[in-house]
Amino acid sequence: MREDLLDDAEAIGAADTGEMLPALASAAAQLRQGVVLATEAGVPALADEGRPRGVVVTGMGGSAIAGDVLGAFAGATSPVPVVTHRGYGLPAWVGAADLVVAVSCSGHTDETLHAAEEALRRGCRLLTVGAADSPLAELADLSSALHVEVPGGRPPRASLWALVTPLLVLADALDLIDAPSAVLDATAGRLVLISERCGPNSATFENPAKDLALQLAGTMPCVWGTSALAGVAAYRTACQLAENAKYPCQWGVLPEAGHNQIVAFDGPYAGFGGRGAGDDFFRDRIEDESGPPRLRVVLLRGIDEQEPVARRADVVEALAGDRGVRTTTVTAEGETTLQRFAWLVALVDYASVYLALMAGLDPSAVVAIDELKQRAAQ
Repeated sequence: MREDLLDDAEAIGAADTGEMLPALASAAAQLRQGVVLATEAGVPALADEGRPRGVVVTGMGGSAIAGDVLGAFAGATSPVPVVTHRGYGLPAWVGAADLVVAVSCSGHTDETLHAAEEALRRGCRLLTVGAADSPLAELADLSSALHVEVPGGRPPRASLWALVTPLLVLADALDLIDAPSAVLDATAGRLVLISERCGPNSATFENPAKDLALQLAGTMPCVWGTSALAGVAAYRTACQLAENAKYPCQWGVLPEAGHNQIVAFDGPYAGFGGRGAGDDFFRDRIEDESGPPRLRVVLLRGIDEQEPVARRADVVEALAGDRGVRTTTVTAEGETTLQRFAWLVALVDYASVYLALMAGLDPSAVVAIDELKQRAAQ
């Protein structure tokens, strides 16, 4: 594990052959461009047709998380349900009174195309978000549906803001959320600051993403959010660690994780193998790194955190400490809910790439995914 790499920006650039870090640094530009593209495509005018009974966002992988963000951001205050659908077809209840948003960064995702076709068959209103000159864009054109272009050159997992911004513009127009242009522009400004703090030119001692990567190295991460949006960030963390760093990661949301996943604190991957496991009671439970990878609990906090959940998160940290399980608390920064979400997402995005580079891995490579698609197509 090359920890020294983190303080050598030139070496980081040479190791990042797929240019994942520059792709992440484009987040602010993606958001600002996304507002323009959504507006030019006529997305705000969809509100003129009236509010739908429900909004269904269909997508897979890094594209589907745009729906998760919208659903969590809308939360319990949305006047209509916002649902993310992953897979072929659509839920049986979806019909002509609903709006389906098909999101595919490449515009070629088989499951998403199938769901979009099913939406048209059922007479649903349809909005598509994806690459220009793609099967998804062609489907929208043939059906007279609106299509918002997602500029190419980046993988879906590095295109979050290009994918989610059209959905935010849509939801604001439908009065499902409060995200006017001023809020979106301020979030873009926050993303610029985050990129400067977490980028390769920032020294490790003042770079929270590099610090998080060092803490995660050699561990089995368990990432829990303390609210719906923080939970989406936790799920994205698990996905980013898998795709970029090739790391397994357990994710969850408090308080639910405190009713099941927390029992892993007493198991073989905990700080000292669990209570009553028969190990040496007097050995150093923190410094001994032998044996299997140890749990590293990461708590994502600071977004719309309810007081009972905040109290439970504090107790979780104490229980972990009692058992020798190391804990990292990441507290979101920002003036608005969207800015704080942007902070959590950007931090773990950068950390996952640094973790890959330290291990000598290409964060842009997804060999297993490519092989799965090839074999499934045979």
